[in-house]
Amino acid sequence: MEENNSAFFAMMSRLRYIDRWELMRNSREENLAEHSLDVAMIAHALCVIGNKRFNKNLDAEHAALIAMYHDVSEIITGDMPTPVKYFNPEIKNIYKDIEHRASEKLINYLPDDMKTDYREILEPEGDAFIYERKLVKAADKLSAYIKCIEERKCGNTEFISAEKTTLESIKKMGLPEVDIFLAEFIPSYNKTLDELGEK
Repeated sequence: MEENNSAFFAMMSRLRYIDRWELMRNSREENLAEHSLDVAMIAHALCVIGNKRFNKNLDAEHAALIAMYHDVSEIITGDMPTPVKYFNPEIKNIYKDIEHRASEKLINYLPDDMKTDYREILEPEGDAFIYERKLVKAADKLSAYIKCIEERKCGNTEFISAEKTTLESIKKMGLPEVDIFLAEFIPSYNKTLDELGEK
């Protein structure tokens, strides 16, 4: 009898071994599994804000799912530093192709009857969930911004420039859900645990 093994989820579990911000001195290392959870929670919140405050009909759960898997290609490629990835349009396009090939390789670890479902999550494209995908990108940047705040709070000046440029790029996105998240949720990241517990 032929053995029917799939390595897909064993590969997904490797997210915890990929460190982010490798070129920076970190007071605490952050791995890709932690980052993906942060991005999923924030993307979900941005969609809820869009629905509650702006009467949109966004699929918060689907956005969270896309966010959970948004960096899985890095299981194969590793975490490419942003200044390298976006050095020029040619490198950016080449890296996008590498990411696509890595995602396809991961999808091929799945049984055939599951590939279509996961391709729509790992490689979302077309007209479906366009705004949700924008919010996932914003959530990714917000997660990076929060990391910068946390490092600054620990006295690490290594992230000061990244904090400023990341905030600027977030504001340039011009997304009202993101503006609300910045105003209502980000200030608490500057507080201590005791301060967070105060009403």
